[in-house]
Amino acid sequence: MSSGAELVAATAVLGAGTFAFRFAGPVLRSRMTLPGRAERLLEVAVVVLLAALVATSALTDAHTFAGPARPAGVAVGALSAWRGAPFLVVVVAAAATTAVLRLIGAP
Repeated sequence: MSSGAELVAATAVLGAGTFAFRFAGPVLRSRMTLPGRAERLLEVAVVVLLAALVATSALTDAHTFAGPARPAGVAVGALSAWRGAPFLVVVVAAAATTAVLRLIGAP
């Protein structure tokens, strides 16, 4: 079991590292220039990474398929957000869809 001092030290080190990474972006932006193609690829990479994270979270649970209820809820939430619904409506619609599907027996 770790002592309290080790936990505080690890938290401080991780916090400092995170701050350094976030601070390096604006500081180095003026010193480094990337070709236009590289900048466009980095912008697309962010979208692809977030889409992969959403897909993984929506479709799997403990390295297995999560069942149809969770992806259906995510789809309803995405559709609601795309149609311009307020955030609260998006969350409630997604949760309600998943809950109703699980209530009627969908895993």
